Amino acid sequence: MSNPLGRLKNLPWRELLQIAALTNLIVIGLDLFLWWGFTQSPIVRNILKLLYGSSLGVLIPVVTAVGMGALAVYLFEQRQQQFLLNGSSLWALVVCLLVGLAFKSFLSLPAFLVDLSETTLIGIVIGVFWKGRPYWR
Repeated sequence: MSNPLGRLKNLPWRELLQIAALTNLIVIGLDLFLWWGFTQSPIVRNILKLLYGSSLGVLIPVVTAVGMGALAVYLFEQRQQQFLLNGSSLWALVVCLLVGLAFKSFLSLPAFLVDLSETTLIGIVIGVFWKGRPYWR
């Protein structure tokens, strides 16, 4: 029988956490930029109110979470050549991204794009496994 805890120990946790932190920092930067635009510019405020007030407002967090998951896999592909992505490391990447979002929620930063929710979890899983399709096996 295989040892699941042994497989968890062998995952590249440090690299996964670094990629997740970088991805979360990019999303936090975009969130802060949108918040700054919302507070400083009436044009940006009206555009954001229009987007979030329409039916697209429901899709924006999902699409952003899918993009966040895909960006994390892309960054891992570009940065780490010595580690092979597989299904286990993709799931670990999802967990690392969610830990980063949980940390973001403790900092109480503005969340125009993504926050810690079930919708975000689903979007991140779709994004990670959509972009990481070649690595499933």
